[in-house]
Amino acid sequence: MRKLSLFLLGLLFSMSVKAQEFELLLLANDDASLLMKNYMTPVMEGMQSGMNNGWYHTAKTHKKLGFDITILANAAMVPTSSQSFEFNSADYKYLSSSSSTINTIMGGENNSTIDIRIPEAGNYKIASFTMPDGIKDDVPLSAVPSPMIQASLGVFKGTDLSVRYLPEIKTDDVEGNLIGLGVKHDIMQYLGPLDKLPLNIAVFGGFTKMDATYLIGDINGLQGSNQEATFELTTYTAQAIASLDFPVITLYGGIGYEKGTSTLKLNGTYELDYTIEGTNTTITESVTDPINMDFDTDGISAKIGARLNIGFFKIFGDYSIKNYNTATAGIAFSFR
Repeated sequence: MRKLSLFLLGLLFSMSVKAQEFELLLLANDDASLLMKNYMTPVMEGMQSGMNNGWYHTAKTHKKLGFDITILANAAMVPTSSQSFEFNSADYKYLSSSSSTINTIMGGENNSTIDIRIPEAGNYKIASFTMPDGIKDDVPLSAVPSPMIQASLGVFKGTDLSVRYLPEIKTDDVEGNLIGLGVKHDIMQYLGPLDKLPLNIAVFGGFTKMDATYLIGDINGLQGSNQEATFELTTYTAQAIASLDFPVITLYGGIGYEKGTSTLKLNGTYELDYTIEGTNTTITESVTDPINMDFDTDGISAKIGARLNIGFFKIFGDYSIKNYNTATAGIAFSFR
C-alpha cells in the first residue's frame, strides 16, 4: 500500500520532477499555466474520477455496530482522446510550437519543441525547450491509480457511516494525506414485506479530500527558494444503489452524480536565465508562485459489479462508466 501511495504522489508531480525542462517557461505568465494545464489534465481528472469510486460493494447496510474494513484500488482509464492535446497558437501570447498536437502526461513520447519569445525593452527574451515525454508506457492500461483503506460502521436505523483513509506519506520531499466520509441509508426498510427479498436498495453520499506537497528545488537543482508543488483535491458523489445479496455472491450496481475539483500550484521563487534575441547576452530574472491551475469535472456515472462472499471475507470488483471509465477491485472483512 505504501509503495502504491508513493507512486500516486510521484505521478501527480512528475511535471515537477522534469521541471528543469520547464523552468524556461515560467516567465511566460498565463501561458505557462495554460500549457501545463493542458499537459496535466488527464492525471488530474483521472484522480477525481478514481477518488469517487470504491465506496460500496453492496447496497445492504450493517446491523447496529456491524462493520467492515476494506482495502481497494481504483484505476481510472484515460481515453485516447485525452492522451494528447491540440496546440492552438492563438491561445498563447508568447509561445509557439513545432507540432500542432502534443502528448499529455498520460500520452507517449514527445518530440515537440516549445519556443518562447517575450518582449523586453524593444527586443525579445527568447528560449526553447522540448516537451517532456508522457508516461503511457510506465502505467498499465494508461490508468491513473488511487489506492485506499476504508471502514464502514452500522450506526442506526439502516444507516452506515464510512470513513476512507490513505496512510500519511511523509518523506524528505513528499507529504500527503487523504480522508473521506460517506453515508449509506437503507430504503428497503420503508417498503414493507419487500424487505424480505434478497434485493437491497439504498442511497449513498460521500466526499473525499486529498492534500499533498512535493518539494522540488533540492531535487532538480533549480535556483531559487521555497520551491514546492502543492496539490488539493475534493470529490463528491451522490448515488442510488441496488444489490442482489445471496449467500455466496452479491451483484450490485448504482447510478448517480459525481463532481470533482482540484488545484495544482507551483510555489516559491525561481531564478531563470533568458537570452536576448540576436545577442549573446543572458539575463537572469526571478518569478514567484508562477503556476496556479484549477481542474473541475462533473457528470453522471453508472456502475456494475460483483462480490464473492466467503464468510466474513469478501472479494469484489466493479466497473464504472463515466468521463474516465474506472475499474475498482478490493477485499473486505465484513462482520454484520
